[in-house]
Amino acid sequence: MTDVRLEAGREAPAFTLTDQDGEPVSLSDYAGKNVIVYFYPAAMTPGCTTEACDFRDNLNSLASSGYQVIGISKDAPAKNKQFQEQESLNFPLLSDQDLAVHKAYGAYGEKKLYGKTVEGVIRSTFVVDPDGSIRLPLYNVKATGHVASLRKKLGLD
Repeated sequence: MTDVRLEAGREAPAFTLTDQDGEPVSLSDYAGKNVIVYFYPAAMTPGCTTEACDFRDNLNSLASSGYQVIGISKDAPAKNKQFQEQESLNFPLLSDQDLAVHKAYGAYGEKKLYGKTVEGVIRSTFVVDPDGSIRLPLYNVKATGHVASLRKKLGLD
């Protein structure tokens, strides 16, 4: 479990994880760019599919506003590849099977699920500025309508 909660202005925890194609991807690869890093509980589940497709459908408008998107889950690269192909996802899906990056971002810990307290992935999104600092930390986000809400918070709409 983790009690970490990142705050705006703090340096984003560095990471290097394997993408859906077995290639390493580091946060530092995005230095000098705005990047949206979102954590999702499990590929090919209803909520995660809704959220991923929402990012997919808005990727061009996010990119034209200067934002790149990275999804991170505890799924193996092969499952992320299947998810990417099945849903025509057009951004990297990174594998964090040991949950180290989830925990560094506070995206794993106690949460409420159907009224019960359980330990698991906390659906979270972080906007990282070009200088590597957290601009916007969002915890316990809703899968449906998340990108529209995010766009509003970023002043893109």
